[in-house]
Amino acid sequence: MLNGKHIILGITGSIAAYKAAMLCRLLVKEGAEVRVIMTPLAKQFITPLTMATLSKHPILVEFFNPENGEWNSHVSLGEWADMLLIAPATANTIAKMTTGIADNLLLTTYLSARSKVAVAPAMDLDMYAHITTQQNLQTLAQRGVAIIEPAAGELASGLIGKGRMAEPEDIVEQVKAIFAEAEHRTLAGKRYIVTAGATIEPIDPVRYITNHSTGKMGYAIAEELARRGAEVKLISGRTTLPAPKGVERIDVLTAEDMYNAAVKEWNKADGAVMCAAVADYTPAVVADHKLKKSDSDMRIELKRTKDIAAALGANKGSRIFVGFALETDNEEANAEGKLQRKNFDFVVLNSLRDKGAGFAGDTNKVTLIDHTGSQEHPLMSKREVAAIIVDKIETLNS
Repeated sequence: MLNGKHIILGITGSIAAYKAAMLCRLLVKEGAEVRVIMTPLAKQFITPLTMATLSKHPILVEFFNPENGEWNSHVSLGEWADMLLIAPATANTIAKMTTGIADNLLLTTYLSARSKVAVAPAMDLDMYAHITTQQNLQTLAQRGVAIIEPAAGELASGLIGKGRMAEPEDIVEQVKAIFAEAEHRTLAGKRYIVTAGATIEPIDPVRYITNHSTGKMGYAIAEELARRGAEVKLISGRTTLPAPKGVERIDVLTAEDMYNAAVKEWNKADGAVMCAAVADYTPAVVADHKLKKSDSDMRIELKRTKDIAAALGANKGSRIFVGFALETDNEEANAEGKLQRKNFDFVVLNSLRDKGAGFAGDTNKVTLIDHTGSQEHPLMSKREVAAIIVDKIETLNS
């Protein structure tokens, strides 16, 4: 799996640096060509001689050789590598990667890297759990950096908790998985829109009309499309979910906002998956002040919102167009009607009558309906449902 791969192993100043020796040995044993970059502080934990012996290449630490002025080009290193693997990655280095600080050769190489990047965090449990570190890791993940989760156990401080760098054997397996995933980027070069979450239709500055959608299904689809190499624009209503890695999120609130964003992005897209729970009606008049309670009933006039799917479907051409239908009765008939009216290639039907399906949960039970028939699937995780939907998209692409 790693035969002939060019891997830069970055080592930072952590007590876990001793594990880098075994990690380097295992990578070389798998057939990878390994070049090692150490931060200056890393030399306090493991010697360059050890790493040079195991990697069979000189170790790089400084920007240039002070004896002859030879430059260690971070640009050339970034072009050479198939992967930059930083193990161990300290909280300090992770923070600098997040903010773009480039004060050593390893960090400048990271900023120059055109390859896959993976980090294996190593730090004490409180540092790892700190909100700053977690936000930094989340930011890196959203930018496409693979995070190799640390293990729980006894730490150098004597405390017990999560923060130990993953074992070298586990890191190698995850490196293999990253390369394997990259080699199955079957949608590379394709651009997709995914709509997700609920729209919010204001009544006044305080109140609004919405629904129970959390966006989980749409976010899972966007993540799966991106994992297979597609360029994904995720047009999202309000949600607490982080943007999936490798996905560009466009935040909207109202159905009008989502309509405008979807129509704009549709001009550049190869396909779309319409998963958002968009309001069909919105208040005809939005008050500019809080409406006060009175003794009488209140009546709010509603008007139709623009039909996003109909607008995109009318300009579909040969592009792939996927819709969702959440129903409570006459499920298949309603979904088939939607398939025809909106010019979808297929519709994903789910019913609120199915236990474990619908809003908020992590599972779903769907039936895929196209112009030739239907295929029912059992209850499964939303990630698994997303994979099934993208599988069908791939068959339409072929």
